[in-house]
Amino acid sequence: MKLIEALKWRYATKKMNGQTVPQEKLDYILEATRLSPSSSGLQPYEIFVISNPELLETIKPFAWNQSQVTECSHLLVFAAWDGYSLEKITKVFDRTIAERGLPADTMDEYKAKLWGILEPLSTEWHASHAAHQAYIALGVGMVAAAEQQVDATPMEGFSADEMDKLLGLKELGLKSAVILPLGYRDAANDWLVNMKKVRTPKEKFITEIK
Repeated sequence: MKLIEALKWRYATKKMNGQTVPQEKLDYILEATRLSPSSSGLQPYEIFVISNPELLETIKPFAWNQSQVTECSHLLVFAAWDGYSLEKITKVFDRTIAERGLPADTMDEYKAKLWGILEPLSTEWHASHAAHQAYIALGVGMVAAAEQQVDATPMEGFSADEMDKLLGLKELGLKSAVILPLGYRDAANDWLVNMKKVRTPKEKFITEIK
């Protein structure tokens, strides 16, 4: 499918049929999220891929009992850093330098400038900024899913505290930001499947400044 056609095809699937997403399609979607852009290339988030039925049943009650959580093939949990630190930034930059074969001090000036901006800001600001980066990856993953004709429904309707506790995210320095069930639509039982896609008209959505 062409990209625009794929985006017209996708919708926020309300009922999934439990069919398993083939591994190659899942890998494609996950690789697309991994290749997503992020501020300063830090990628301050991780993705947890859950397919265990018992674990999904545990999640469903604190995800507002949304049926997609247990009817999906895989549930992606986007977990962002709970804050920035010089140690975390250094680790990312050191890996970048090593993989590019550059001198060890190549990014020292930029790192000092970046940390000079981030250090005075609150941990709440850090966590919010990191979560915003995870949302960029979420968007890319949703587009990749549509391209593969895999249904995906982004969800903020869940208890982040409960998710963090269940997955032990606090101990990893992470906070759950958003979740994404992947699967296939149950067209016979989804009230939204045949509804017209409605978006803001182009003339109201786009303002050109020349």
